[in-house]
Amino acid sequence: MPQGKVTAVPDDGLTTRQRRRQAVLAVHTGPGKGKSTAAFGMALRAWSAGWPIGVFQFVKSQKWKVGEEAALKALGNAGGAPVTWHKMGEGWSWIQRAGTERDHAAEAAEGWAQIKRDLAAEAYRFYVLDEFTYPIKWGWVDVEDVIETLGGRPGTQHVVITGRDAHPDLVAAADLVTEMTKIKHPMDAGRKGQQGIEW
Repeated sequence: MPQGKVTAVPDDGLTTRQRRRQAVLAVHTGPGKGKSTAAFGMALRAWSAGWPIGVFQFVKSQKWKVGEEAALKALGNAGGAPVTWHKMGEGWSWIQRAGTERDHAAEAAEGWAQIKRDLAAEAYRFYVLDEFTYPIKWGWVDVEDVIETLGGRPGTQHVVITGRDAHPDLVAAADLVTEMTKIKHPMDAGRKGQQGIEW
């Protein structure tokens, strides 16, 4: 796509303007760093366009303080487009200690149910479903329901889903798929994540 030119024009009866205004379903997946960061970059563009934003984080807990949350909430409170932030679950559920388990599956299902309600009500113009590939992978949320719901969402509601191991059916249904690959990472050299870089 040199200079933003399309490689083919479909015979769908739509004008260029109509195609430009179609809702986008994006998936950021792969083992590399930057999936959520890229999604929040898209959210900044959405905020700049004046679109209400809903962020749904499926793995990061209420205790996690991520820089993107602080920045987007500050922008939302500064008189621009509103930003609503939802966190589901206790955090990295696959490393929870015995005796501290919560019903992550139920919480993920309720999170998805809320997204479905918001899509039906056209509550936001831009949705970030952060780490949403995991509840799908673990069977907590049905991938067919996700694809059907997102495919039939009303209006012009854009959705970006992040996380490793995106389901092949989700990848097939998406309009935009980016796979982040890891070439090198500081953790390979024993360096822990740091504020301002990882969160």
